[in-house]
Amino acid sequence: MSATLGTLLNELQPGIKIEIFERLDKVAAESSAAWNNAGTGHSAFCELNYTPLQGDKVDISKALHITESFEISKQLWSYLIQQKFIQSPNSFINSIPHMSFVWGDDNVAYLKKRYDAMRAHHFYKDIQYADDYEQLAEWIPLIMEGRDKSEKVAATRIEIGTDVNFGTLTNNLFDHLKTQEGVTLHLNHEVHDLHQDNDGYWHLHIEDIKGKQKKSVKAKFVFIGAGGGALPLLEKSHIPEGKGYGGFPVGGQWLSCENRSIIERHHAKVYGKAGVGTPPMSVPHLDSRVINGKRELLFGPYAGFSTKFLKKGSWLDLPLSIRVNNIRPMVLAGIHNIPLTKYLIEQVRMTPEERFKDLQDFFPEARMEDWELKIAGQRVQVIKKDEKEGGILEFGTEIVSSADCSIAALLGASPGASTSVAIMLDLLKKCFNRQLHSDEWQNKLKQMIPSYGQSLADNPRLCDEARAWTSEVLNLKVAEQV
Repeated sequence: MSATLGTLLNELQPGIKIEIFERLDKVAAESSAAWNNAGTGHSAFCELNYTPLQGDKVDISKALHITESFEISKQLWSYLIQQKFIQSPNSFINSIPHMSFVWGDDNVAYLKKRYDAMRAHHFYKDIQYADDYEQLAEWIPLIMEGRDKSEKVAATRIEIGTDVNFGTLTNNLFDHLKTQEGVTLHLNHEVHDLHQDNDGYWHLHIEDIKGKQKKSVKAKFVFIGAGGGALPLLEKSHIPEGKGYGGFPVGGQWLSCENRSIIERHHAKVYGKAGVGTPPMSVPHLDSRVINGKRELLFGPYAGFSTKFLKKGSWLDLPLSIRVNNIRPMVLAGIHNIPLTKYLIEQVRMTPEERFKDLQDFFPEARMEDWELKIAGQRVQVIKKDEKEGGILEFGTEIVSSADCSIAALLGASPGASTSVAIMLDLLKKCFNRQLHSDEWQNKLKQMIPSYGQSLADNPRLCDEARAWTSEVLNLKVAEQV
């Protein structure tokens, strides 16, 4: 998110002074890192939690929003490639089919309804559906081998899906930003505190971790894009808009395949259906990835619990985030989400054999010796005040900004990374509204994002044109034209 915002601002206002502070010795080592991040190309093609069943119909409205947001991201990335700010598109994005796979009568009936609802919209005109063993065996041999042929199963498939390494993308963005006049990246620097003076300027109190030196930086605008570390800094800002927010950390784990012959036989992102009463982050998937130029295969995620807000954070992160103004929302959100607590307890107590059983539901002939458990990143779900419930737990992302638009923080998790450009455009609208409406910024935004100001969801021709352009520039599979 920070890399995206920095890139947008630097293009919109060349020469703008930007100071970036990173606590670790390299960027993108927390949630953006490939092994820490489950969001590897989310475009709502295969994630069933984005298309809930409402009565007898499947609601695809959230999927439409996420799909459009991802298309916007691809446009900015294509612009950056054409400007040679990023050299190789396939260093961070590659084509891969996106699939949904279910079993059981009710789930198959749901998937067919979802397929019918989605194929009616031009975003998903290429979606395919199959419920016969032979076709599915061709698409996903690992998942079908050893499966009872009498079992009722079904899958959908969209060929134009992608896999994105957001860690590499973030590094690419910062590598370019570092070369720009007025932009400085400080590694091993931690922001401990901040306050606003009477003139509206923010003063950040920063420690150079290696040199053990402390300094202060003065800024007109501050963006807190520190992943799980954003909430503590938002609280220290003391802006009224940040009061009542809390965070609930959820860790992640993956089973990673260590057998290259198996990895090479599976080429798709295959998402299943979350169990009844389980949270959205529990959606199981057998995920083909490209990490550092090498094919990998992961299954999960499995949840874990830690009081840390960051993988390399402190065990005191959660208790220190509790304030008088957020105790009530946090307690009430906990009461309203007892199934989540039960789920996390069950996940933490899972034995290796129980984890492996979940994998075998997807991949019946899997062998335990071919898989290794790896720890993923930390996510901090947003807890906030709610007039009706008192406190609610949010599973999306949220921008919190001050009334004077001098500071903004990004809270939350999925589907963050893949929708980062759209989210940062929303931030520009909130915090740079006057500049955003200038002719200079409008013209530049339309150059970077050709569909800017128009709806891809409402305009099939514009969508086809945008996809054809981004597919060519990013070296991706081309969607069929209407």
